[in-house]
Amino acid sequence: MRFRLQPTLAQERALLEHCAHARFVWNLAVEQHAHWRPGRTSAPGYAEQSRQLTEARKAFGWLACGSQTVQQQALRDFAQAMSNFFAGTHRRPTWRKAGRHEGFRIVGRRGSHWDVRRLSRKVGEVWVPKVGWVRFRWSRAVTDSVKSFRVVRDRAGRWHVAFAAIPPPVDGPGTGQVIGVDRGVVVSAALSTGELLSVLGLRDSEAKRLLRLQRRLARAKPGSNRRQRLKTTIGRLKAREVDRRKDWVEKTSTDLARRFDILRVEDLKIRNMIRSARGTVQAPGKNVRAKAGLNRSIHAAGWGRLVARLEEKAPGRVERVDPAYTSQICNACGYRAASSRESQAVFHCRACGHTDHADVNAAKNIAVGRTVSARGGRPPGGPGNREPQLVSSSV
Repeated sequence: MRFRLQPTLAQERALLEHCAHARFVWNLAVEQHAHWRPGRTSAPGYAEQSRQLTEARKAFGWLACGSQTVQQQALRDFAQAMSNFFAGTHRRPTWRKAGRHEGFRIVGRRGSHWDVRRLSRKVGEVWVPKVGWVRFRWSRAVTDSVKSFRVVRDRAGRWHVAFAAIPPPVDGPGTGQVIGVDRGVVVSAALSTGELLSVLGLRDSEAKRLLRLQRRLARAKPGSNRRQRLKTTIGRLKAREVDRRKDWVEKTSTDLARRFDILRVEDLKIRNMIRSARGTVQAPGKNVRAKAGLNRSIHAAGWGRLVARLEEKAPGRVERVDPAYTSQICNACGYRAASSRESQAVFHCRACGHTDHADVNAAKNIAVGRTVSARGGRPPGGPGNREPQLVSSSV
């Protein structure tokens, strides 16, 4: 549960100090583990780092002035991040940078809930150590089961508080209906029902203004006040784009989870798809700028976040389908040919003449889990024609 914080100027300075302390402790832990090499003693774990933090607080007054809860929790977060890295589920923890990674986490100290109170219909308060009561916009009730919360500041300068609470899953209609979702760049999500859904990004005027600001930022002197103001202005525009994408993902995922019982999506390896094409100095890549633009479009379409939210809202009801040739197979007759997709939006089957929107045709194939295991295809009844296989895997 995420809420918009409304700190005073004095509280904002104290919150920024907490962020700096948490980032300092985190980066020290990263440095300790980066120093490790085969043959050396193992890097210190959480218990040893916590003891070292106690000694550092005694030696440095500026560190002792901060909250021990904030600093110790940064070490706990790092220990969990390293566990996730060794488990193979996450990347290795990296350095945190001022202005980009501004945040800290607080764990509960009063049993099963935190110090949160409601002042009016739209205003609430949360207690932050060594800061006091900080107001936030009350948009929904905070459950008593919350045991921790995180305070973050985005690049636009906005403060948010996020309480660690898992919302209940969204119930399906119980009718057994199946939906196929094809994700694309021009059309963010095409449904097998024929619906075409797209993320609302920046308007043309906002995109032009962003480009002008980025050019001015490139000419600004590093460390100047003008550069800082430009970065904040750019951050606000970027935050507006991100907010619109998140809002679209939340509304779309909730709507699909409520309307359908089984949700089938392509099993895309997005991380591999958005890798840079720059190559190396010895073997430079080709079409690097075009590939970078495609990567930005994939990020802007919200592919990964949409499926992640579907799996969280409809656990056990999301199935990943092999994406092979789903855009080349005719949903009407099952004939596969790359030439059937005449353009980004037009699909015209070379065998039966079936015409449909290309993304909708792919979504219909995804809905039935249709793919093929061999290259090539022939018209129905012809020699060597292979029946499409139904391949799907439950999440």
